[in-house]
Amino acid sequence: MSKANASARVVVFGNVKGGSGKSTCALHTAVNLLQAGHRVATIDLDAPQRTFTRAIDNRIAWNHETGRDLQVPDHTLIEQSNADSQHERQREELEAFAEAIGTVEHSHDFVVIDTPGFDTPLGRLVHGVADTLVTPVNDSFVDLDLFEQPVGGDTRRTRLGPYAQLVEEARHQRRALDGGRIDWIVVPNRLSMIQSNNKIKVRDALESLAVKLDFRIAQGVSERVIFREFFPLGVTAFDPLDQETFGVSPSMSHVSARSEMRRLVDAIGLGAHVGFHAKPKAAAPPRPARKRQPAKPKAAVAAAPVPARPAETAGSGVAPAE
Repeated sequence: MSKANASARVVVFGNVKGGSGKSTCALHTAVNLLQAGHRVATIDLDAPQRTFTRAIDNRIAWNHETGRDLQVPDHTLIEQSNADSQHERQREELEAFAEAIGTVEHSHDFVVIDTPGFDTPLGRLVHGVADTLVTPVNDSFVDLDLFEQPVGGDTRRTRLGPYAQLVEEARHQRRALDGGRIDWIVVPNRLSMIQSNNKIKVRDALESLAVKLDFRIAQGVSERVIFREFFPLGVTAFDPLDQETFGVSPSMSHVSARSEMRRLVDAIGLGAHVGFHAKPKAAAPPRPARKRQPAKPKAAVAAAPVPARPAETAGSGVAPAE
């Protein structure tokens, strides 16, 4: 986007299960967008864990320690309210988010939001603000239970799992408020390097759910120690991981991590290609944005009341949760 008054594209990383890799994927996406020359703001909704915030703080500290100039997004942490009543806490946190996104939605091209690994009223509302929703899931039927569950133990009859229901409600909320559409992308994450029958069955089940629930499946990201090693430094696989930046020479694990994250941002439809040792360009022409009908400002969407969900869920092929 180049027009100052254009509304930023909002990319939300969401799941109601902790440890799925949302923060890692969110940081890599934000950094790659910065390297493509976009103006990027980031928002962390998970104040108790604040993994996204700590990674960005580590990135700033690493710049100071090494004298490097790794690009850093304009970041906001939505703090937990200390109000006495639950209603007042929710109101204050919703107002804080509306203010945060209202501050950046017309001055930035993208807003990347990391959500907590549990269900909250603020998290539900933010799902409804998303233009793109990215959901990392571990390679397990335990994770898929959040999408679809058998009714009364009968696997032939299913209902929406808690997270799929949340997304259905967010999509309804978005259509009712501004006619917008949420592009939902599921990312198999922390994949085992070893092929197994269970891995094949999980993949088959995910492909079936993609048709029922209307999401796209990105190529997966493997379980790699290197991603945990990145965190204390705040670096990503897209940074110039040379001896000067990272303290060690790049290995094949770095190369593979970059390749997998590259495929992820390609699947989302964002970002730019960055050579392994290349310095990021100061600016690059953005990819053409998909045509969308005029939408309400995101801050107005965030501040609007959530409409009631219809009695039945249409188009998913799965019965509504009971």
